[in-house]
Amino acid sequence: MTGLTPLVEFSRPVSITRLGADPMVYELTASAAERAALARRFDIVALDQLAATVRLERRGRDIVLSADLAADVVQTCGVTLEPFASQVTDSGTVLYRRQAPPGDLAVEDEDYELLDGDTIDIGEAVAQQLSLALPAFPRAPGATIPAEELPVSVQLTADESIVPHPFAELAKLAKK
Repeated sequence: MTGLTPLVEFSRPVSITRLGADPMVYELTASAAERAALARRFDIVALDQLAATVRLERRGRDIVLSADLAADVVQTCGVTLEPFASQVTDSGTVLYRRQAPPGDLAVEDEDYELLDGDTIDIGEAVAQQLSLALPAFPRAPGATIPAEELPVSVQLTADESIVPHPFAELAKLAKK
């Protein structure tokens, strides 16, 4: 894949060469085409709105990106399989650090994204933050599984979350 650049649906590269201790603030809004591409990437029905406030600042040798995002999304309910709209809001921070030169005995720190060059794609950082904020198992408000469709070995908690009995499958085998 030499020479190919990966597709970035919501790209907003920012130079960090003039970045100082005072934060630089950016207001981002995704276009209709960018939202459609992100919806395909995240396998959701639609992304009707995406806006974020991003702050970049230098702290010593590190760059700190903090972002607040708001998105209007349409996802497929995991219970009813019907689309439903919801709003996702999230705040996050990403720490960037230059890669240590070869031969440097600096300890690798997994809490940092490595900088490669003098730009940070703050749009891609927001897209990644959105992907983490989307519910893994979306559920429309009020969506429930009818009791007759629940296995006998399943209980419902007070908030209607399904808690399977830990030995349910073994019990089935023992009855055979």
